[in-house]
Amino acid sequence: MVSRKDLLKEKVKAIDFDKIKTVKDLVEAYKDSSVQSRALANCATVYENALKDPTRPTIVLGLAGPLIAAGLRKVIADMIKYGIVDVIVSTGAIPYQDFYQSRGYAHYKCSPHIDDVKLRELFLDRIYDTLVDEEKFEETDAYIGEIAGELEPRSYSSREFLGILGDYSKDENSILYNARKYGVPIFVPALNDSSIGIGLTEMYAKRKEENKPFMKIDPIRDDYELTQIMIHSDRTGVIYIGGGVPKNFIQQTEVIAYSLGHDKGGHYYAIQITTDVPYWGGLSGCTFEEAQSWGKISKHATKAVAYVEASIGMSLMVGYILQKGVWKGRKRLQFIWENDTLKEIKKIPLAIE
Repeated sequence: MVSRKDLLKEKVKAIDFDKIKTVKDLVEAYKDSSVQSRALANCATVYENALKDPTRPTIVLGLAGPLIAAGLRKVIADMIKYGIVDVIVSTGAIPYQDFYQSRGYAHYKCSPHIDDVKLRELFLDRIYDTLVDEEKFEETDAYIGEIAGELEPRSYSSREFLGILGDYSKDENSILYNARKYGVPIFVPALNDSSIGIGLTEMYAKRKEENKPFMKIDPIRDDYELTQIMIHSDRTGVIYIGGGVPKNFIQQTEVIAYSLGHDKGGHYYAIQITTDVPYWGGLSGCTFEEAQSWGKISKHATKAVAYVEASIGMSLMVGYILQKGVWKGRKRLQFIWENDTLKEIKKIPLAIE
């Protein structure tokens, strides 16, 4: 039985800015604080433990929400560059807006109370307190369609197509550029539900009018390819920023692997930074304990959740990891693909440029 003495061992400590100079220092201080600051520190600790695990787990990052508009583009690109993420599953808006910025276009600050009818007249699109240029979006949509129109008219996984878009990005702060450079696969299971899908649909309609064949995105191949990564991995760790389709897509690969005769036991490390709550019953707010009932999260998993908006929580957690140098000495994973088949996962030197 737990005694009063056992329960009163660890004191909450005041956050002392006389001793805090860096993001790392702040997150370290959060470890002795309370509420969501301590929850965020727990997420950072689980992440650190996953990166230090000698079995070298495959770290899979799920991304949802307005992360590029929130200024997290380089944070995600640096996660790739420093080898602290191995696979990304995202909504379509994130790689699209990354590609939009790689073309020299920008996001702009505004008030969330601005006149939206006036914005429509000016062809400016609002993402809460951020604006994008609709005219530049339309140019980018068309450019993506043109790229697709030059491809062999066959089926592509989203991983394969986004790798091709990475070839067209020369911006060193780009997510797609760094993913291509360092071999990190990006999957977008709902690619059509984005401006990338708009660009592809425009070219599809043009090819249809011309009675010419056009490339296709195969979402089932996405399932198959990501599941192979899980099967080839000794352990997996998952980080969910937000929820939505990316979270479920990553979760269900454990079920698919099991159905294919590979019981991986569920993800071994699990982290989520979200503003969604579990009591509505949706997947975005679903707890890791609930996921354990499905076999998606290991019964032995180390897990942590922080209910914090991503532009705050993700940047602090990643800042802690980078400033602490947890990435140093790790191996990078190299995925050897033959069409839709993963032949091997190699461990290679990090080689940061």
